[in-house]
Amino acid sequence: MISRNFKNVLVVSIGFLSLFTAYGGLQSLQSSLNAEQGMGVASLSVIYASIIVSSMFLPPIMIKNLGCKWTIVVGMACYVSYSVGNLFPGWYTLIPTSVILGLGGSPLWSAKCTYLTISGNVQAGKDGKKGSDVINQYFGIFFFIFQSSGVWGNLMSSLIFGQDTSIADIPEEVLETCGAADCGLVVSSNSTSSRPAQKLVWTLVGCYIGVGLLAMLIVAVFLDNIDREQASQFRGNREPFCHTFLATFRLLKDWRLLTLIPLTMYSGFEQSFLSGEYTKNYVTCALGIHYVGFVMMCFAATNSVCSFLFGRLARYTGRAALFCLAAVSNFACIIALLYWRPNPDELPVFFVFPALWGMSDAIWQTQTNALYGILFPRDKEAAFANYRMWESLGFVIAFAYSTFICLEYKLYILLAVLLLTAVTYPIVEYYEHKHPTVPVEEGAYLSNKEAMEADSKIICQTEM
Repeated sequence: MISRNFKNVLVVSIGFLSLFTAYGGLQSLQSSLNAEQGMGVASLSVIYASIIVSSMFLPPIMIKNLGCKWTIVVGMACYVSYSVGNLFPGWYTLIPTSVILGLGGSPLWSAKCTYLTISGNVQAGKDGKKGSDVINQYFGIFFFIFQSSGVWGNLMSSLIFGQDTSIADIPEEVLETCGAADCGLVVSSNSTSSRPAQKLVWTLVGCYIGVGLLAMLIVAVFLDNIDREQASQFRGNREPFCHTFLATFRLLKDWRLLTLIPLTMYSGFEQSFLSGEYTKNYVTCALGIHYVGFVMMCFAATNSVCSFLFGRLARYTGRAALFCLAAVSNFACIIALLYWRPNPDELPVFFVFPALWGMSDAIWQTQTNALYGILFPRDKEAAFANYRMWESLGFVIAFAYSTFICLEYKLYILLAVLLLTAVTYPIVEYYEHKHPTVPVEEGAYLSNKEAMEADSKIICQTEM
């Protein structure tokens, strides 16, 4: 029998797997599918700008009023609205749904991180283990399942778009503009990078809407409401609104959080580069849009497997060694992308970069999330809201200059942020090594005693 906490981790993970099967696939295609006037990239920029705004005040308010479970459900509904907007993409459909997604994005991720941190600390207390080890393990399991969403979402797009009968070979003069050889602001129009038939787009987006609705159903029915009593106590004994509103900003007084900003922003920069620049200037340009899904599947599969492995390895190697591996891998990829000239004859190389990038991203995601949970156990909601805010700022900046700066300079910016991260992160890690943060005791989470008594038994359906 598995514990109730582990069951809840699986439910959250499967829910996010289903939801991001849709969103991940759409995000990978935006720079190529809705390339007209930069509409697709602009919608992504609006999404992460909205996440920044929502990170400032929504996560603590929603989590404390609704609890983690129902905050996740509401956030998922916001993501589904973006898929609906892609049925008839245009400025008047993509931008409003991008704003809605962004407003729900930060509460969704903050609630997920808070839920996993609570579950990890509770289970650690029951098993007599170190809280940080169980939290690392839970985040590793989550990202192992969650990151595989990129496999299924991109597989759907490649199989559906692969039915397009207008696919043709790319002329040599177009190949000469791919990669960092040319500015990369405009991918030459040809039959392989043009928008697929509208019928195929509708088929794909319809499938994405279906799996998004399935995600909401899974979480609403099967996830335990472990902080239900804490949420009801908050509603009955409210703190002043300004106190909750400013919770995210108050945490900025902690110098450790300020020092982690470059690391957190880099996570946004590196993800946006792969989904926005690599897919457009290397894959779509040299191979065609129908290859984007296959390449991103490689990224997602590597990311998924490595997330699981590194979540378990962290207890033996420590976070610092893993962060160092990720930094070295990304550094090597950035230098190589500056000089590599993509050509269809070198097909395996197109998959090497996303594989290495996936390994690195697995470390950035699992270890940074776990680090925030370990450093700020008493301000989880505000800490993870800050995480989403600064990561989203990285996304916004990268997507905002996407249509204005040449690809070569984008790679230099990515490299500069990585080097800054390599300077600031070790400061926090060294301080934490010398002055370990005391975890929150198990009893602080066990307000709903009845819900935890049957912890060793699996419950197939929870009370809604």
